[in-house]
Amino acid sequence: MKKYSIKELVKKIQDKEISCVEVVDYYIKEIEKKEDKIDAFLLLQTEDALKKAKELDEKIAKGEKVGRLVGIPIAIKDNMCTRGVKTTCASKMLEDFVPPYDATVIKKLEEEDAILIGKTNLDEFAMGSSTENSAFKITKNPIDITRVPGGSSGGSAAAVGAKMVPLALGSDTGGSIRQPASFCGIVGMKPTYGLVSRYGLIAFGSSLDQIGPFSMTVEDNAYLLNILAGEDELDGTTAKGLDKKDYTENIDSGIEGMKIGIPKEFIEEEGLDSEIKDVILKDIEALRQLGAEVEEFSLPTTKDGLAPYYIISSAEASSNLARFDSIRYGYRTKEFTSVEELVEKSRSEGFGREVKRRIMLGTYALSSGYYDAYYNKAQKFRAKLKQDFKEAFKKYDIIIGPVSPILPFKIGERCEDPTAMYLADIYTININLATVPALSMPGGKSSDGLPIGLQLIGDVFTEEKIYKVAYALEKKLNLEFERGV
Repeated sequence: MKKYSIKELVKKIQDKEISCVEVVDYYIKEIEKKEDKIDAFLLLQTEDALKKAKELDEKIAKGEKVGRLVGIPIAIKDNMCTRGVKTTCASKMLEDFVPPYDATVIKKLEEEDAILIGKTNLDEFAMGSSTENSAFKITKNPIDITRVPGGSSGGSAAAVGAKMVPLALGSDTGGSIRQPASFCGIVGMKPTYGLVSRYGLIAFGSSLDQIGPFSMTVEDNAYLLNILAGEDELDGTTAKGLDKKDYTENIDSGIEGMKIGIPKEFIEEEGLDSEIKDVILKDIEALRQLGAEVEEFSLPTTKDGLAPYYIISSAEASSNLARFDSIRYGYRTKEFTSVEELVEKSRSEGFGREVKRRIMLGTYALSSGYYDAYYNKAQKFRAKLKQDFKEAFKKYDIIIGPVSPILPFKIGERCEDPTAMYLADIYTININLATVPALSMPGGKSSDGLPIGLQLIGDVFTEEKIYKVAYALEKKLNLEFERGV
């Protein structure tokens, strides 16, 4: 299985050279070998996966038409609704929640005969950068199991990085796909806001959240986005009237003559690790050798994005999480004497520390007397940032920079300092505020062999340009990482 792309593996399954059962059985064995060390999954569906694999093999034997992901196991971040299968958001609040419907992305995967193999761990309600905020377990980095895999989609990234699954889905509100992809040495795409339906994604920040794919290679990532992308009548925020694209088409046509910009604010940031800076500069040289024109320019607005991002995302979180009152569903405290006490105690006991911190921050920013001072001002900053990116993309095809200012850190190292944790998102949050797409890919490694991610940012709905640059660079760098499992 190791040497085939997803496209090649699907072809071999369709041609009956490999069976779906063989593929699924291989990955189940990998999970059995590695999951105890990694803790990527909250729930496994191995019996259902094998059952579906057998059914698909029977369909193929009869000559029936099968989908573009036939027999391919895929892991799902546990904040996407799966009908009849627990969806917990890694929170005590939703520990026993079983959705009565599928998210649109789940329907799309099943229509293409993908095999859902399990739900992955995350920071509770997708709030965090290390997957240490889960109510149930701490996921480890497959490169070095003493370190975090990043977050909030750390379970999905670690599952792909440990080669327990070939593909996984994550969600990205301020870097939650790109940062764990960087930490785990894999590829992760945060698509343009509105390209992929959010219906069935349990919301954190509704104007920021976006579902996207994880994979080992750029081409596999583009292949999966082909299936996820598209308008959805159940989600009014999906883009209307877009032409259907094949992101793998012409992915290998080269980048000769493309204009790439690197904001000087990205490489002059005083908190940027020197090894990460060195890798980014080497990647710039590699892009020049591939025929691209790379130049430095200024994008000063990006230096100030952190505070507006946390005000907007926390305000939206406060609003979205108000529904979890323990009356209709969710965790319920055992002892209470009034409805008010029931709600207060249930929310206090059901939500973790980081979730409560963001609810309080968001409620404060939206409260009377502070709305104009904080939330309104943050939205004005967002409008300015969007305009600045729009202007930059008139000159450049792609903007590049680091994914994270720091290398994957040790488990427990930043738990007591939320500000330090938030500062680790400095390069990713602006992308969500501006609603543009961005991809994280392995750009190099540290002296200790830890992966260093390169971020490729494009204008809205230009994912194909990002994939083209990433594919060319991936082939040139030809990176491999020693994995701890």
